[in-house]
Amino acid sequence: MALRPVDAVPAGTPDASRPGGRLPGPRRVGPRSGAAELPARPAGLRKRWLLAGFAAVLVALVAGVSLGPVNLPPGSVAAELLNLLPGVHLDSGLTEREVAIVTELRLPRVVLGLLVGALLALAGGCYQGVFRNPLADPYLLGVAAGAGFAVTVAIVLGAGAGGALTGLPVTIPLAAFVGSLGAVVLTYLLGAAGGRDRSPAALILAGVAVSAFFSAGQTYLLQQHSDTIQQVYSWLLGRLATAGWHDVRLVLPYFALTAVVVLLHRRELDVLSVGDDEASSLGLHPQRSRYLLIAAASLGTAAAVSASGLIGFVGIIVPHTVRLLAGASHRVILPLSMLFGGAFLALTDVVARTAAAPAEIPIGVVTAVLGGPFFVLILRTARRVGQ
Repeated sequence: MALRPVDAVPAGTPDASRPGGRLPGPRRVGPRSGAAELPARPAGLRKRWLLAGFAAVLVALVAGVSLGPVNLPPGSVAAELLNLLPGVHLDSGLTEREVAIVTELRLPRVVLGLLVGALLALAGGCYQGVFRNPLADPYLLGVAAGAGFAVTVAIVLGAGAGGALTGLPVTIPLAAFVGSLGAVVLTYLLGAAGGRDRSPAALILAGVAVSAFFSAGQTYLLQQHSDTIQQVYSWLLGRLATAGWHDVRLVLPYFALTAVVVLLHRRELDVLSVGDDEASSLGLHPQRSRYLLIAAASLGTAAAVSASGLIGFVGIIVPHTVRLLAGASHRVILPLSMLFGGAFLALTDVVARTAAAPAEIPIGVVTAVLGGPFFVLILRTARRVGQ
């Protein structure tokens, strides 16, 4: 396949790829002309990884529905899932009770896990590109602390009202959603307090300050209302327990909006990787692109947190694994992170449901066990590169 030389790309063109060319990775600046240069990856490799991502989602879907306190034959489960498609009528061999388990109990939970995992991994890849920081996480801007504080307030108020408030099906998710977005907005305001030149480092420091503030408020409330500690901690450790399709319908619009905005602007993350001055010379408005991507990723993270509680490390594990295996371009990282992130969380939920059956391990504990060593590995690798 013939490749167009990078030097032939006109100045001011933010996308250096061409039909039949290569998939761009992070940009490098040439020592003489200052033109941005893109290491390439063959497009065919991307198609294979996309197929692998879709296969992982299908495997996670069938495994998540098949495995549980009552194990069901994977082939019968796959046939019953196909029966949900219009015009398909297969004999799965499942009883009416088993069909109800598949369609009304396990399938909504697995689909919710796919959506939440995809959102957290997509947000993680987006944050890492925006902040140019491999340790960036969806909870970087105080999302976790803001959601935890708001949920604690809702539970405390609900307990004071005799449980009437927290008994409502939307109270806890709504409180988490409002708290998450409120924390992000406050982080933006603090990051902008230093002037118009708002660097990624300023936002990170503002996020640390906001997290400390909300965490202190949450600790104070828990000390004053010790009877609510167990209920709050059960949410903080993360869970995907859902009764029907209600939570899926709540998350789905935010998933669609976040995915569309981030994926449509994924090429701009490759341009931002060269720095603001070079990105501006290539025709991009760095601040506008950065804040649009941060807002979209934060919205998706808030929706995920509102439905599942705090599930950490997904936004670090998945994008980094994709980056190591499939390439450094965000045009590769973000779509694959969505697919593998959803599959990762759905399979992790299977472990949480079955490892200590009939008891259930909080899914946040499982992801922390997997993510802790992975985080240390990333940190050691980053130090080695910096030496």
